[in-house]
Amino acid sequence: MSRRRPSPLASKPKVPSDPFVGIEAKTAAYPGAKSWSGGRFRIKGPEVFDAHAYHVMSRTCGGDIHFDDVEKEALRRLIWKMSEFLGIQVLTYCVMSNHFHILASVPRQALWLERFEGPGGEEALLKHLATFYSRLFMTQLRNDLSEFRRLGMEDQAQARLNAFKRRFCDLSIWCKEIKERFGRWYNKRHTRKGTLWMDRFKSVLVEDGQALRTMAAYIDLNPVRAKLVNDPKDYRWCGYAEALSGGRRARRGLCRVLGVSGESWDQASPKQEQSGSAMYRRWLFHSGKEKTAVEDRQRVVRSGIRHEVVHRVVEEERGELPAHTLLHQRVRHFTQGVVLGSRAWVEQVFELNRQRFGPRRKSGARRLRGAELFVLRDLS
Repeated sequence: MSRRRPSPLASKPKVPSDPFVGIEAKTAAYPGAKSWSGGRFRIKGPEVFDAHAYHVMSRTCGGDIHFDDVEKEALRRLIWKMSEFLGIQVLTYCVMSNHFHILASVPRQALWLERFEGPGGEEALLKHLATFYSRLFMTQLRNDLSEFRRLGMEDQAQARLNAFKRRFCDLSIWCKEIKERFGRWYNKRHTRKGTLWMDRFKSVLVEDGQALRTMAAYIDLNPVRAKLVNDPKDYRWCGYAEALSGGRRARRGLCRVLGVSGESWDQASPKQEQSGSAMYRRWLFHSGKEKTAVEDRQRVVRSGIRHEVVHRVVEEERGELPAHTLLHQRVRHFTQGVVLGSRAWVEQVFELNRQRFGPRRKSGARRLRGAELFVLRDLS
């Protein structure tokens, strides 16, 4: 009797309705206790500073693998997710089709870990871990800690917790996690095997002040130099565009670059002549203007922003964007399925679609800053 061959359709992986399921999912495995080094040392800054900034860059194998819009969005989400969990602040970023740039501030580990010290410190650590690891994982972890202590093995309990602590505020672990997790998600999406990234990430230690502002502008101007857009605000997957679209995390990062308070992005503080938004836009356009050079005895114009546009933005507009442009920017950068309208309208739509939201969601309307309008999903 011949054995029946399985249908070729049965071997095809199921495609989830939400492509970001693997990116948003919580982790279920214990992390290793050892730090990943990859055999290359990392330049470290002076210990007297509370944090140091690094420009991190990595490229796909040979630069031949190109990301579509969904993949760029998935990488953007993963960057923020791993940054918030591992205690690293993203100052700005740019996700291109075959590489990414991130300007990251890495705090001194001992200083950052003070939040988990003293009475209630262990519970604070467990709550922080619960934002990343699954409920089943956290239940097992708590059971393990209780069992160690029941047996009088406090050292073992502390060793288990210290394994987590050693992973925080480590640039190498942070970048390794981003690249490996995205690589697994990408391979599953394309039913492929093998490494996605060309080599270990590159990094440059950046000093605060002008060097930091120059590096941030270099990163946010990537799509302009690549001739994808004429204005960096029009490229969705960079920190500047996200800040203009209302992203609080992106705004805090760029305000840190400028050396101003995070609340001064929209409005100037008493110590500032302009808002953080206008200050950074002027810096961007001043840094991104096209340049001429002599190559092989010929004058060559290198990619950048035309001088007349730079003059208009920097000198005439003073970096300010009109209200209708800002509103358009914020609406345009929301993901698909957003509802825009009055509070009553958004609430009505939310009630009709309540089953698509989690049980914790009690209301639908979220105010769109800068306008008397409301949206169903606030991405800031």
